[in-house]
Amino acid sequence: MSVERKSQGVGARARATRDVRVLAPGELPLRWATPSGWARSALHEPLSLLGDHAHLERKAASNALELLTRWPSHAGSADWCGILAAVARDEAQHLHAVTRLLNARGGELPRVHRNPYASGLHAHVRRGQGSRELLDRLLVAALIEARSCERFALLAADDGDAELSAFFASLHGSELGHYRIFLHLAGSVVTPEERDHRWSELLDAEADVIRAQVAGPRIHSGPPS
Repeated sequence: MSVERKSQGVGARARATRDVRVLAPGELPLRWATPSGWARSALHEPLSLLGDHAHLERKAASNALELLTRWPSHAGSADWCGILAAVARDEAQHLHAVTRLLNARGGELPRVHRNPYASGLHAHVRRGQGSRELLDRLLVAALIEARSCERFALLAADDGDAELSAFFASLHGSELGHYRIFLHLAGSVVTPEERDHRWSELLDAEADVIRAQVAGPRIHSGPPS
């Protein structure tokens, strides 16, 4: 790569980082804001953070495909299959990008991964209840994307590691888009009133779940100790 092209790439990453700001209260409906200091704490072990992130992208792609497998069509959405397939494609592309960065830094994908945050949210899914289960699964997916969007903005704003800052900035808009997609799809499953009522309940639950997480180098970790 020429010096000119390399400098252009660095400049583009810097501009992308500047374009991502920490969202103001109300722009995301989350009812617990991640405290200052979380990003610097999470970035203290960058390889562990990237390994966790890679598995989250893998699971996000699997979740979209599982929704498509269990509900291959949905009368309330004109392009149900296409939307979920596009989300799965995006998440797989993110997985590829994260693993490339992880490997370039000398790390590797961990064999075992647990996400107590997502498990805590999925415990609220009303399984075996038809449209209610589908509604809850879509809203939980929206919650995870919304929280990830908030966290990516914080990581992008931290200036301790320019490469990681630019990387998380590049993913921020996609997470925001996925949050909106899942929330929109949830509105096609039940009436708007039922969707909004359940959404409010799960927002409260999410705040409790994320606050209860332990600190560490994970995208969905709790507040720094």
